[in-house]
Amino acid sequence: LGQLQEIVFSTSGSKPGKQASKTKTMGGRARRRLSLVDPLAAMLLLVCSGSGISAARLPCDIFDEAKTPCVAAHSMVRALYSSYSGSLYQLKRSFDNCTQDIGLMSSGGIANAKAQAAFCANSTECIVTIIYDQSPSGNHLSIAPGGGEVHQPCKGVDAFRAPISMHGHMVFGAFFAGGMGYRNNSARNVPTGDMAETMYMVVDGQHYDRLCCFDYGNAETDSIDHGRGTMEAVYWGIRGMDPGPRVQADLENGMWPGQSKNTTSNVEIHAEFVTAMLKGKAGQFAIKGGDAQTRHLKTMFEGPRPGGYHTMKKQGAIILGTGGDNSNWGVGTWFEGAIVSGYSSDEVDNEIQASIADARYSRDLLLMV
Repeated sequence: LGQLQEIVFSTSGSKPGKQASKTKTMGGRARRRLSLVDPLAAMLLLVCSGSGISAARLPCDIFDEAKTPCVAAHSMVRALYSSYSGSLYQLKRSFDNCTQDIGLMSSGGIANAKAQAAFCANSTECIVTIIYDQSPSGNHLSIAPGGGEVHQPCKGVDAFRAPISMHGHMVFGAFFAGGMGYRNNSARNVPTGDMAETMYMVVDGQHYDRLCCFDYGNAETDSIDHGRGTMEAVYWGIRGMDPGPRVQADLENGMWPGQSKNTTSNVEIHAEFVTAMLKGKAGQFAIKGGDAQTRHLKTMFEGPRPGGYHTMKKQGAIILGTGGDNSNWGVGTWFEGAIVSGYSSDEVDNEIQASIADARYSRDLLLMV
């Protein structure tokens, strides 16, 4: 590649060879997001040398120690267990349809973006085909099949569309641009019926819309709408809540900020990165959210479920980037998430937020080109 030069830049601007596109923010202010429009540039994007950063206790360590174990742990950017050393996701490149798993820079560390750049260097397109489950349940997410609302299968996300950094190392999120989604309709150990569960995700706080449905969580096992209470997924966007964006609960046939549609305690969140959390148990649910770069997590609502949802009928499939019936028009950028068996305590929730803040999500990209 010739002489290497270290460059530090922020996605508040653009660089030659890159294209910046606008995303929605509060008050009409436009921020610029870095997008790689030429995947051939991938071979020039080499993360700085090093073994990666790992923490003593990562989200699923925290959940497991509290006896609310992760039954699904998905991430594009880092390990969610301190002992995890497997793959995060699988890529497929366009010129020969070969696939490769992308793992970590070190056990319990962050994604190996250098391996991604090398594999995709000569391809005009590289997509994410599988997001691996780090939990013992093996609930891997594949590109979603057609469903009751959108009959065609979803598309996979562009592997280079959402570059960010953690501890100065480049990693890539999953950029959903509409028509995209992942699913597992045969998931194991995911709570069903009215069983207690907790879920969280970390998303780009400046990428969202009002369409259905940028979700992560529990859904129907046949990709068909089976009515109220047959899914429980955390949502990010402004659907039904304008202005926004807000964290809400998709409980099927209803997007809920709380017990009612006008729950005033569920406030807008304006941050570069957002933690979105949803918890549910018999007769009750809770919504939490906060800036993923800080240790503060706000309870947006905790109390009785909306009318018609008092007894849940969850089916236990897992969705990402789409609604329960494959309504896949929503947009957003997703980085990590987990589904947990049990209703976690506030203390545990705060520890999860601290772990997320310690991951140092950032838009400042430290690259070597």
